[in-house]
Amino acid sequence: MASSKEYLEYVLEQLSDLEEITYRAMMGEYIIYFKGKIIGGVYDDRFLIKPVKAAREMMCDATMELPYEGAKEMILVDNIEDKEFLKELIESMYDELPSPRRRRK
Repeated sequence: MASSKEYLEYVLEQLSDLEEITYRAMMGEYIIYFKGKIIGGVYDDRFLIKPVKAAREMMCDATMELPYEGAKEMILVDNIEDKEFLKELIESMYDELPSPRRRRK
């Protein structure tokens, strides 16, 4: 099942306190970036983030879910209504996220 544009827009609105949030559509789902680094995405109308240490510490009771078959587990963000928490969560993750890979020309 692909994610709806409406759910993506809701997630983006909840992340609107952060600067430099972007996204890219990919096979019916959406990859979400913060300052050029992938933080997670919207998969089957679920907001999932990378399980970096800071995220696991802030969401120690969170559910781990597969974004799609064959992928690594990610953290399900079920507290998406709390914009202040989301801002703190994403900012705390930033330094642990891998830098984007350079594309070959």
